[in-house]
Amino acid sequence: MADVRVDYRREPYVDDAEVLSRRLSSSLGRSSPKSPTEALQPEPIPPPPPRSRAARHPLVVFLNFVLTVGIIGIVAVIGGAFAARMQFDKPSALDQPLTVSIASGSSLSAIADELQKQGIISSKWLFIAGVWLNHQQSQMKFGEYQIDAHASMHDIMDAISSGRGILYSIVIPEGLTSQQIVDRLTGDDRLTGDIASVPAEGALLPETYKVTRGETRQSVLDHMAEERDRVVAEVWAQRAPDLPITTPDQMVTLASIVEKETGIADERSRVAAVFINRLRLNMRLQSDPTVLYGLFKGAGKPQGYMLAKADIEKASPYNTYMIAGLPPGPIANPGRASLEAVANPSRTRDLFFVADGTGGHAFAETYEQHLKNVARWRDISANAGAALTGGSGAPDAGGTAALPPAATGGAAAAPTAATDASTAAPPTATDSSTTTSGGADVPIPVVRPAIANPPPPKTKAKTITAPVPTDSSLDGGDDSGDAEGAAGQ
Repeated sequence: MADVRVDYRREPYVDDAEVLSRRLSSSLGRSSPKSPTEALQPEPIPPPPPRSRAARHPLVVFLNFVLTVGIIGIVAVIGGAFAARMQFDKPSALDQPLTVSIASGSSLSAIADELQKQGIISSKWLFIAGVWLNHQQSQMKFGEYQIDAHASMHDIMDAISSGRGILYSIVIPEGLTSQQIVDRLTGDDRLTGDIASVPAEGALLPETYKVTRGETRQSVLDHMAEERDRVVAEVWAQRAPDLPITTPDQMVTLASIVEKETGIADERSRVAAVFINRLRLNMRLQSDPTVLYGLFKGAGKPQGYMLAKADIEKASPYNTYMIAGLPPGPIANPGRASLEAVANPSRTRDLFFVADGTGGHAFAETYEQHLKNVARWRDISANAGAALTGGSGAPDAGGTAALPPAATGGAAAAPTAATDASTAAPPTATDSSTTTSGGADVPIPVVRPAIANPPPPKTKAKTITAPVPTDSSLDGGDDSGDAEGAAGQ
């Protein structure tokens, strides 16, 4: 046999050209090489795969549409909310401060209407939307508000929801009765509504209160009562341990008497000490303001009324010339200072006080010292009377009334307004604190009637005189100084 040459890299009986062609085709796995121009041309895109029957279902098509619309809507809402927020926080075009009143009970829509009507906001609906988005729709409060220039809607919302409105002061002077306080609130046109009933005497705290326009009168009165209870509790907790009063109500009652007896702050604790000392000794308080309250109750003393001896002798639960101890209740609404004076009175032995001619009082521990103070006051009264008459004929200041009561227990003689028309006492303190003579203001001497029921001999007689008329007696219609003067009882 002829030798057959076998190339193990080739298939048998195939020449080299064919083997090379096959190898190139198999190794490249593609068509024959392209020319450079053909290689630069893009290859054709293969056709998409056929859609499945599920993708062509109408429900799938509808859901795809809803999803697309929803996404577009969400994007639009987010964009609109962002733009609205920018507008809500943007400073307004308001070029000057304005005042707006929000009536009690106004709805959010009514508030927005009022703000837009006054040109404070540019869009009612944008303001309402902003309030809702900030969850403040139930926090909008009535009142009168000052809107600053260029305030944003957000600033306006914050001001109204926080209640930071314009505040007004209502001043309630110490010593007013509850009826007089109710009358003041009723006459204040910044407040609204009616008052259900007049509170008990002494149940309110005289103070300066801040209110907003449109606040109800009853709410202000309720706040006064709450403050009174708070202050009374605080003062009672800090009282001196050895007082002859045993309840907070007794403290309020005595404080109301102190309030009406003096309007001088430095004297309150010493006046309180006189009454405290008298209670310890079972002496009658003999205070003129209690007599007046027994006559006129919460309405107060009529203008021009002069306390007479017959008034002092008239039986009344409040007439401390006739009853022992404290009256059945307060005669006015005392302030905190008078409450503190009663809770912690001065440590003195004073039992008497009389006007000193300067608007204050001269205090005394004994009846003899008191008589000297009375004599001094009479000299002042005589000089004042001489100035009034232009000569030396001063009205009688009741010199015999300063003597101790007679041994038979009768009252010492004392001139009264009805004793002699030529020496009748001038008007009382609440009528006029001074009179003018030759251009000068001088105190008016006032005669006080004698006591028809003197204290026990152990303590001799006693006199309590209220202050010389001062401007402080005008606060709250203070009756201190009525029928008061130099005469001792």
